[in-house]
Amino acid sequence: MRKSLQLQAELSAEYGTCVFDVTLDCEDGAPVGGEAEHAALVTELALDAPAGARVAARVHPVDHRHFEADVATIAGRAGARLCHLMVPKVESAADVERAVAAMDAAGARALPLHVLIESPAAVHRAFDIAAHPRVASLSFGLMDFVSAHGGAIPASAMTLAGQFSHPHVLRAKLEMAAACHAHGKVPSHNVVTEFKDLAALQNAAQKAAAELGYTRMWSIHPDQIRPIVAAFSPAEAEIETAVTIIEAAAAADWAPVQHQGRLHDRASYRYFWQVIERAHQTGHPLPETVRGWFLA
Repeated sequence: MRKSLQLQAELSAEYGTCVFDVTLDCEDGAPVGGEAEHAALVTELALDAPAGARVAARVHPVDHRHFEADVATIAGRAGARLCHLMVPKVESAADVERAVAAMDAAGARALPLHVLIESPAAVHRAFDIAAHPRVASLSFGLMDFVSAHGGAIPASAMTLAGQFSHPHVLRAKLEMAAACHAHGKVPSHNVVTEFKDLAALQNAAQKAAAELGYTRMWSIHPDQIRPIVAAFSPAEAEIETAVTIIEAAAAADWAPVQHQGRLHDRASYRYFWQVIERAHQTGHPLPETVRGWFLA
């Protein structure tokens, strides 16, 4: 966890902005019997993180005996330093309500909630879960999703190739992303466990972004971060086009304009503004006039 925070600081200095969150894990990271001590450690690391760091915490599921204690300790003491709280294995909107109640009881009423969708039932209810006003993001949990099928989906569906070709997994990913976009929430793609094949990882990230509609992605190894950031960043040519069109639109008071023989109006302005936002978030240099839109 300390190494992840150190790497975040190094890349923030390099990119000029914080390009990834660090999620301190209590679900799989805590040893059995040492859950309280681990939650205390996560809290201290979050409190000690430097200004500008984006630090989150993943607590135990809502039906785990340490869930309330995790939230009371971490959100109660470090809620103001966290960018969000992650709750795994959310199955329904009722689970979200239980998580929100625990966060509010800990005094973390302003803390955004991210949830993991990890079962067929959760995918079925993804639209209801995404609709909750406190939920900011849904993440897909590939391995738990496959395991939840009792052997009906083969282990190959958890591989780099299989997760983009098995129909049940592909359908679940698309459903979850659609639920997020329907309610203005952020869809976050699952991890890739083949962390040594960085070219394949970047290809997977590009598929998640360009074909499945995901706007974020998890990493499980420091070497994965740069390929993921690159895959989710707009290309330089796309940024240049977006800046040109939005500058022309602003000069025309957002009336329709033409660019290279094509008409653009407010419908396409939304898209190109989002390209510029992504460029800003991923540390791409932008003209001073454009940077002013984000710094004002």
